Amino acid sequence: MGRYDRARWTQGWGGLFATHSLVHNRREIRKIVVTDEADGGFAVVDIDTLWRDEQGRDNHWLGRVCKVYTRISDGNWKLIMHTGALAY
Repeated sequence: MGRYDRARWTQGWGGLFATHSLVHNRREIRKIVVTDEADGGFAVVDIDTLWRDEQGRDNHWLGRVCKVYTRISDGNWKLIMHTGALAY
């Protein structure tokens, strides 16, 4: 689901938003690490996100994820990688 294909990205996420309601979206940051050079980093986050479709069926995202970031030349941070939710 890379953003390099905006139409595909929009269709995938737009489809979720059009057919599901967000019941809750809970996040707990477990760890943040930034490189000594301050040009990259990651965050470990426990997620609990519950979506419900129009028929009342739940789509539950629950587990631990890792979000990896890079600092680009203009100084802004960009998300470059994200793991799926892992349950331990």
